[in-house]
Amino acid sequence: MRRTPIVLALLGALTVAGCSSSGGQAAQSAPASSAAAAAPASATYAVITHASPGDSFWDVVKNGAEAAGKQYGVKVTYQGDGDPAKQSQLIDQAVSEKVDGIVVSMANPDALKEAIGKAVTAKIPVITINSGADSSKAFGAITHVGQSEEVAGRGAGEQLKAAGVTKLLCVIHEAGNVGLDQRCKGAEQTLGGTVERLQVDVSNLADVTSKVTAKLQSDKQVNGVLALNPAVAVAARDAVKDAGSQAKLATFDLSADVVSAIKDGEILFAVDQQQYLQGYLPITFLNLYKNNLNTVGGGLPVNTGPGFVTKDNADQVAKLAEAGTR
Repeated sequence: MRRTPIVLALLGALTVAGCSSSGGQAAQSAPASSAAAAAPASATYAVITHASPGDSFWDVVKNGAEAAGKQYGVKVTYQGDGDPAKQSQLIDQAVSEKVDGIVVSMANPDALKEAIGKAVTAKIPVITINSGADSSKAFGAITHVGQSEEVAGRGAGEQLKAAGVTKLLCVIHEAGNVGLDQRCKGAEQTLGGTVERLQVDVSNLADVTSKVTAKLQSDKQVNGVLALNPAVAVAARDAVKDAGSQAKLATFDLSADVVSAIKDGEILFAVDQQQYLQGYLPITFLNLYKNNLNTVGGGLPVNTGPGFVTKDNADQVAKLAEAGTR
């Protein structure tokens, strides 16, 4: 994906900081004259996502946000809830606390529209991340940080087609998440075969394994599985084994377990949206906006992916994933 010069410059800044004991970025002091370093210690930015408890993907987003907070000397709070109504309440709470900026993922944009509108009305800058790019500008956010899910899905479909997959099971782990359906839709456009969706619950991984196993046993024509979450990918890997299937498995997003499975040949590839940047960059952008009225993207999303992690580059990514930054 094309990256703007300012994004490349910001990515370059990541190389000057090492990993902390928590797997995030170690605090670094920027030059005193820089706008980013000029934030008062009282600045507070709230990150509110649709994360379910224990989801390792969002742990990396949190690591990125907290690393940026340390670097710029600002307070970053992180909360997540997979229930859109409860996520809206968290946004309302941040507005009532008069935070200096809000970062929010929009898996269900319509359910969050009113709450985000209250933040914009209160003149609190909002940056959306991960999901909901199509609604971000209309809702009044100053930018969106993430990847085009449909484009990423098309890339996944191309690679699965090259691997010989003709009937694909696309495993959706969150009901109502528009980004997940876009991933499946993209894969359908380029696979050149059949794509069937299977709804599961990411909070019940044992049931994920059971449902994928049952599908593979009942439909022998399914020769490919696309997971849309790293924890679901590991559950699907177990399902492929349990079913005695030869289906090729791929996934979206990374974890240490996924990288290990790629190295072992159990997963073909992972579509990497570099979620660390979805935490790190919004805090950077909010800080620049607060102190210098800078906006990034020119009305277009700032893309953090897609990239692909395969057996060829898995060793390089493995240590970073274990450290919590990939």
